[in-house]
Amino acid sequence: MNTMDAKRVLETALICAPQPLHVREMEVLFDGALTADTLKRLLQQLQDDWAGRGVELIHVATGWRFQSRPEMREFLDRLHPEKPPKYTRATLETLAIIAYRQPVTRGDMEDIRGVTINSLLLKQLEDRGWVEVIGHRETVGRPALFATTRQFLDDLGVESLDQLPTMNSSEGEQAMLEQIEFGLSEPSPMGESLVVQTEVEPAVDAEVDPIETDIEIEIEAVAAPVGPSPI
Repeated sequence: MNTMDAKRVLETALICAPQPLHVREMEVLFDGALTADTLKRLLQQLQDDWAGRGVELIHVATGWRFQSRPEMREFLDRLHPEKPPKYTRATLETLAIIAYRQPVTRGDMEDIRGVTINSLLLKQLEDRGWVEVIGHRETVGRPALFATTRQFLDDLGVESLDQLPTMNSSEGEQAMLEQIEFGLSEPSPMGESLVVQTEVEPAVDAEVDPIETDIEIEIEAVAAPVGPSPI
């Protein structure tokens, strides 16, 4: 198989895949005839081929996928005018604490934020697939240890947490929150703009943390890549 045909196979598989494809999965397309290094080189060529178009090929935590470019979002949103759910700043801050300090317990998060964290908030993050319990701390009560998931990285559009801003100052903290907010509102793969399929977060700890109930930030999660439309 020549290079052009191999790229066509990769391109088709990536466009039709419902989730990011790992290089190991792509090797199956060619019965192992192409090495991982060769596939990576072809993927880089595909990235160049799609440069300047409305869709780009990117590498995220779980593999490679096509997605629409950020500048296309305002146009794609017209196809899906539904108003996305609203998340409080408390949600983004809690998610950021888990991302930067993981693994952490609920008590750790409360110590950092200085307020009680509603269990519904953590459940919402778990239901969305952004955080998970990876174990328990060996102390009184054996509290659960939370960490972010690869799905969170995929929705954020990054390969690893190292790509987040360094949180070493108040400016860094704000930049970090803004990147998480912006990353989770990126346009979806292959031009379909979808919103998070979760319920709006209820008021969180109104008595303990009243300021949070007045700050709401809208985000749209990057939807998983979609396969071909039915005929």
